[in-house]
Amino acid sequence: MRLPFDITDPVLAWAAWSRIAEPGDDRAGVVVRDLGPSTALDWLSGNAGRAGSLPPATRTMVERWAPRLDGLDIRRELEVLHRLGGHLLVPDAPGWPSAFADLGTAAPMALWVRSRERVTLDFPAGGSISIVGSRASTRYGETTAAEFALTLAEDGVAVVSGGAYGIDAAAHRGALAARGGAPTLALLAGGVDRLYPAGNEGLLHTIAQTGALVAESPPGSVPGRHRFLARNRLIAALTGGTLVVEAGARSGAISTANHAAALLRPVGAVPGPVTSAASAGCHWLIREGRAVCVTSAAEARELVSPVGDYLAPEPLVAPGLLDDLAPDQSRVLDAMPVRTSAEVESIARAAGLAPAEVRGALGLLELAGRVRRSGNRWGRVAS
Repeated sequence: MRLPFDITDPVLAWAAWSRIAEPGDDRAGVVVRDLGPSTALDWLSGNAGRAGSLPPATRTMVERWAPRLDGLDIRRELEVLHRLGGHLLVPDAPGWPSAFADLGTAAPMALWVRSRERVTLDFPAGGSISIVGSRASTRYGETTAAEFALTLAEDGVAVVSGGAYGIDAAAHRGALAARGGAPTLALLAGGVDRLYPAGNEGLLHTIAQTGALVAESPPGSVPGRHRFLARNRLIAALTGGTLVVEAGARSGAISTANHAAALLRPVGAVPGPVTSAASAGCHWLIREGRAVCVTSAAEARELVSPVGDYLAPEPLVAPGLLDDLAPDQSRVLDAMPVRTSAEVESIARAAGLAPAEVRGALGLLELAGRVRRSGNRWGRVAS
């Protein structure tokens, strides 16, 4: 079978393979890796008409891919992409995400990128995070996702998600609200010309104007269920770590978290109310040790940063009345009246200590500036 475009052009060959093979087809990945995209395309077109004479394993592969050669002219899809203002990225070309090397033969054949300006997909260490979660989200989850994404984007961390309803959309909107921050990227299960879901069309248009829409399948591709599942591996692989904000027990976000863990990417999960089914998946990830508990944007930032580069600030806790006191001093200070003063004997009865023990403790507390003596009475120093 002769194809109507120059298959020796590696860009066209990679683009053609992204049409021929389904996302995540590691058999296609092996063939293209071993032969190169152009030679592999030539091999497939040469064997398309004689699959029956091939060894069983080879015949299965050819029969899987050959039907998509019929009428294939990948230049049409490239024209659609260019009309949308997008560009194509192929392996080993400038801008190709080095993180995809971890996917091995399951790495995408090409990335169809729709953006107004060139946006990097090859993020530096600590420069990106995936925020995912349930489509059936709650107000709590959406608010948390948006606030975290806003803070992270303003801190220069690119927020990546899937453009879906619920947590995905909240994360994108939060990142878009950042002033002068990092862009947000949506990885789509279908072509970049098919803005899905339809209810998020306006949001996806905005992302394309300020960040990027990215797909591994060419324009015209339908976002089928299997492509959503395959897309999750890209969300996990592309970034420095994955944060699950809210997810039910069977949420697709758990799939993304599992992909991230398999790729040795850090995974975080935001806890929710123990009575909320929407957070059951997050609680399971934390309980099973598959994710660390994340309760702030600073902790999410720490999740994806190289070790030692960033540490979330310790929460500010007001000092307690009895902090840093020896046991006797603590009992004495706790036994003293809040607004008035008392004699040693009265304090001793309340504290359950001997008067001599109380006097010794009061002397040390006075040196520390915690109590004040007035005649034979002792009172607390107001903090």
